[in-house]
Amino acid sequence: MIDIQLLRNDIDAVAKRLATRGYALDVAGFNSLEARRKNIQTATEQLQAQRNAVAKQVGQAKAKKDETGAHLLMTQGARVGKELEELEAENHETQAKLREFVALIPNLLHESVPLGSKPEDCRLERSWGEARKFDFAPKDHVDVGAALEGMDFEAGAKLAGARFVVMKGQVARLHRALAQFMLDTHVDKHGYTEVYTPYMVTSACADGVTSFAKFKDDLFKLEGRDLYLIPTAESTVTNFVRDTIVPLEQLPLKYVCHSPCFRSEAGSAGKDTRGMIRNHQFDKVELVQIIHPSQSYAGHEELTGHAEAILQKLELPYRVVTLCTGDTGFASAKTYDIEVWLPGQKAFREISSCSNFESFQARRMLARFRNDKGKAEPLHTLNGSGLAVGRTLIAVLENYQNADGSVTVPLALRTYMGGAERISR
Repeated sequence: MIDIQLLRNDIDAVAKRLATRGYALDVAGFNSLEARRKNIQTATEQLQAQRNAVAKQVGQAKAKKDETGAHLLMTQGARVGKELEELEAENHETQAKLREFVALIPNLLHESVPLGSKPEDCRLERSWGEARKFDFAPKDHVDVGAALEGMDFEAGAKLAGARFVVMKGQVARLHRALAQFMLDTHVDKHGYTEVYTPYMVTSACADGVTSFAKFKDDLFKLEGRDLYLIPTAESTVTNFVRDTIVPLEQLPLKYVCHSPCFRSEAGSAGKDTRGMIRNHQFDKVELVQIIHPSQSYAGHEELTGHAEAILQKLELPYRVVTLCTGDTGFASAKTYDIEVWLPGQKAFREISSCSNFESFQARRMLARFRNDKGKAEPLHTLNGSGLAVGRTLIAVLENYQNADGSVTVPLALRTYMGGAERISR
């Protein structure tokens, strides 16, 4: 969440910055809660002073053997104490409402984020690779996978309903090879520590990385339990530092995690219904950095480069765009989307989002470090897909397809595929 002091010091400036996202801050609502908090604080201070004065008078009365006066004063002190208890309960309620209010406010965007609300308002940063020129009409991944007898959407629907897939044979192996290749690259070349985490989190952990209240309908819940299937390994890995003060010398922490991801895709009816673009279950290799605030934007560039390196090693054309203000996610201060070229769809499609959350998630999780003066302050957190495994599989099938229905195995994957140069029916 954002720093509540920003709201207290200059709420109009915050409201103006949030408006670039299309978010209307309830200034009057916050000011009302804040006025209530201040009134409670003033009343509490006055009653505490009164209680102290009464306690002193009780002592003086007892010293004078004035039992009647002491009794009356003690009765007055008890009444003041009860009023303080009532104020404490009121303060607790008000503070909870303030936290709830602030927890629903999206992050403040970095000044370099382009203004806008449409895809064309996003800023192209760079492109890499040349799109392959085919001497036949390239198919999309659904048809390529079906020709290989390796991608069965009917079986997925039979087992779990729409937006699930069963992969078989060499396509399933290629999917596994991609995940293994990504993990090895990020661990051996990029310096990440591989971790394996639960595929479920509590609502408190889900709220640590974003607003649980706002996005809970996107999650799959376990009936009767405060547990939710993870939409990404970010939910578990970032929470490693929840309620923790990390020693300065341990920063940065860099983790990579391969996991399935589960998303209800609430509100996405009719979008990307064909194939594997938007399934309820998919695999992802997630990169997470927990970093010193002064290094977070350098870390953001580094992490994005690590995701790009996978596409370069696979020789898949892509581009990097900075999302505009209206398209940047709730918790992010700045996001790069990496979009891979899919010849079967004749379009670039997102394959990774790499985001800097600055201190937003750390404040929600109470994740801190001690600075060089020994004072605890919020960490900065980053994450990005390195990459979405299913979408990378789609890109390989479409970019490396051949006229006879076979698919050439990228050089970087051949050792993971038992030396195979092609997969075919």
